Amino acid sequence: MSHYDLIIIGSGPSGRSAAIQAGKLGRRVLVVDRKDRLGGVSVHTGTIPSKTLRETVLNLSGWRERSFYGRSYRVKEDIDAGDLKARLHKTLDYEVDVLEHQFNRNHVATLHGMASFTSAHEIDVATEAGDVTKVSADKFLISTGTKTYRPDTVPFNGRTIVDSDEFLELGKIPRSLTVVGAGVIGVEYATMFSALDVRVTLIEPRETFLDFIDKTLIQDFTHQIRENGVDLRLGSAIEGIEDADGHVEVSLANGRHVRSEMLLFAAGRMGATDRLTLDKAGLKTDHRGRIGVDRKTYQTTKPHIYAAGDVIGHPSLASTSVQQGRIAACHALGVPTLPESPWFPYGIYSVPEISTCGMSEEQMQERGIPYEVGVARFRETSRGHIMGLEHGMLKMLFSLKTRRVLGVQIVGEGATELIHIAQAVLNLKGTVDYFVQNTFNYPTLAEAYKIAGLDAFNRMPIPQEYKVKRPSEAAE
Repeated sequence: MSHYDLIIIGSGPSGRSAAIQAGKLGRRVLVVDRKDRLGGVSVHTGTIPSKTLRETVLNLSGWRERSFYGRSYRVKEDIDAGDLKARLHKTLDYEVDVLEHQFNRNHVATLHGMASFTSAHEIDVATEAGDVTKVSADKFLISTGTKTYRPDTVPFNGRTIVDSDEFLELGKIPRSLTVVGAGVIGVEYATMFSALDVRVTLIEPRETFLDFIDKTLIQDFTHQIRENGVDLRLGSAIEGIEDADGHVEVSLANGRHVRSEMLLFAAGRMGATDRLTLDKAGLKTDHRGRIGVDRKTYQTTKPHIYAAGDVIGHPSLASTSVQQGRIAACHALGVPTLPESPWFPYGIYSVPEISTCGMSEEQMQERGIPYEVGVARFRETSRGHIMGLEHGMLKMLFSLKTRRVLGVQIVGEGATELIHIAQAVLNLKGTVDYFVQNTFNYPTLAEAYKIAGLDAFNRMPIPQEYKVKRPSEAAE
């Protein structure tokens, strides 16, 4: 039986960063992945595929140019599923190649097969051919990610009624699409296909959606996606889904029906832990298959077993998973490292994009923090005019007591890139003064920070040291 310093189960963002970190420390590390290609959900069915698909849709549809050339403008007239997949497969191949190269360069061993614990320090790895390899380690990191939630009440058939994994293999672009679940995945795919002029209905049983996002931003976002053609149905539960002849019929509790060529069920995900036999290692999961950890070290209730990434739940981002994996590996191997920064950006790659960092206005109110708001519209910037942006906004929240920026929310083109300016200022405890004093490239969308900063600055009390003294006061 081969023995390792660290065995990592799963090669997604957290597993990948942990393996490379352990390799750079010169430790003996093994990565086990059930797929025959590395990368995990992030590379094969999650982050990379959906974002690649989004970019392909926006490029081929000419979406970004329609404000100049009209709503009927398209770069390619007849876009089919093959056009969407061509770029997707090329991108995925590149991602896998880079990952394999990184593992080879850092002497990370890999083993393909399904891992299951046989004891606290040993696992079996079963291949599709039926072979079983036994391995052991001093420390373990579970980074198996999540899988789609598939309730028995939904008649999945892999063609017209699909989950988010199957959706990537669509044979043709439907003329109409129903998306069930207005979470991040559902919203991204719904708005993406609306940009292809597909008639999209987005159903969410709750009265609200994306509740962790500032309400002002959601109001602006809701207006934009409805204007773009998304039929948003909130507040009515689904009573039934029927696979009828040539279409899918959805019955809602309010008596209404929704008919479309295809239905994407994207209402939640489960921790991919059901086949790990965690009980043999002394671990338990919650009702969603997620593993509880110490959020500073990522240790489970068994100190030598760690977990990171989507399998531990919120925030379930590829970006935070990378950080979690690195920190877990360093702690497991007894190597000091820098902790995570308190503020991280959250990105939703919908059309338009949403990105936030720090607190929302609702959180500021709940905590009783006196604050001021600064808002900028992208159409107020010269770059926005050049790009033909009719929508988009940046909102900043400042403490009236300390003048520090405490939250930034952006909706619109380039939001997930622009947010990093806010992240830096937040983590460095910067104030509204930073945005007033500093010069931003012109013309850029980043100018919106200057506009929003001035918007708030002009309504905030002026500190005594900023006030210009009159000549008589200066003489005194």
